[in-house]
Amino acid sequence: MKVSLNKLAILLFGVVLMLAACGTTATPKEEEQKPSGSNQEENQKEEPAKKYKIGVTQIVEHDSLNAAFDGFKKAIEDAGLDVEWDVQNAMGEPNNNPTIATNLVNAGVDLIFANSTPSAQSVASETQDIPIVFTSVTDAVGAELVESMEKPGGNVTGTIDNHPDAIPNTMKFLKEELKAEKVGMVFNSGEQNSRAQVDIAKKAAEGLGLTVVEASVSTSAEVKQATESLLGQVDSLYIITDNTVVSALDSVVDVANNNKLPLMVGEFDSVRNGGLGAFGFEYYDIGYEAGQMAVKILKDGVKPADIPAQVPQNLKLVMNKETAETIGIEIKEEWKAELE
Repeated sequence: MKVSLNKLAILLFGVVLMLAACGTTATPKEEEQKPSGSNQEENQKEEPAKKYKIGVTQIVEHDSLNAAFDGFKKAIEDAGLDVEWDVQNAMGEPNNNPTIATNLVNAGVDLIFANSTPSAQSVASETQDIPIVFTSVTDAVGAELVESMEKPGGNVTGTIDNHPDAIPNTMKFLKEELKAEKVGMVFNSGEQNSRAQVDIAKKAAEGLGLTVVEASVSTSAEVKQATESLLGQVDSLYIITDNTVVSALDSVVDVANNNKLPLMVGEFDSVRNGGLGAFGFEYYDIGYEAGQMAVKILKDGVKPADIPAQVPQNLKLVMNKETAETIGIEIKEEWKAELE
């Protein structure tokens, strides 16, 4: 009997061990169903990047504004942001700007890039909530886009296309180097950006003994006739960064070259397109700087009110050698910078 009891005890002990083993060993199916802590962490890290929608409003197609937009896009690209673009162009018609502004606001964009003064003014009037970054604006304070360059306030900031030394340097160059006495300026008086620049030019001219003769236009179709109206009244021309006139610059260049008039312009693209020279900067650069501001707003959550508006960097003189030869002007060594 003792032997039988011992055998039974051993048998029962074996059954207990088997049950314990079964309780601690998961079946393959159960193993598959178990969540992995490391996989959960990976899933959390692999959340899709946010996609942003940026609205773009531009007053007209011309090289400088297009270059500014290219620079803006490159800054966004360099920051690695995933962006859907809603690009709208007023095609030189200011009356289209309010409609574009309304369209962009209704589209629920995350940020608006305004490329020109009238474009920026329209969207700033339409929304005080959506962040707005501008460029190609000459007088951001005068256009009531920002409270001050250092502290923009509100939902708007950006980069201006008016270096404080550019216009005075140009007027001085006309007087001292090109021996001008009467400077003709064609511009759109209805654009605040242009009126501000002409006022600066006239103030600089007074101190130099120069006379400024104005010719106003409202559309690009009027530019050639307005330029021709200055013939016989002036000995030089100066075209500022006026979107209406720059979009028809070829007609100004033709009149200037045919009459051997030196034509100074407001930016490098206008030099490339036939202007004699400019104290300026690359619009691509101010567009890129505006794009960097947009990245701070979208990616880092910085408010436009806390991002100071900026002036262009690296002001320099460039000359168009071919135009100089056409009108019989020799580019002096001390002028140095020729168009690249």
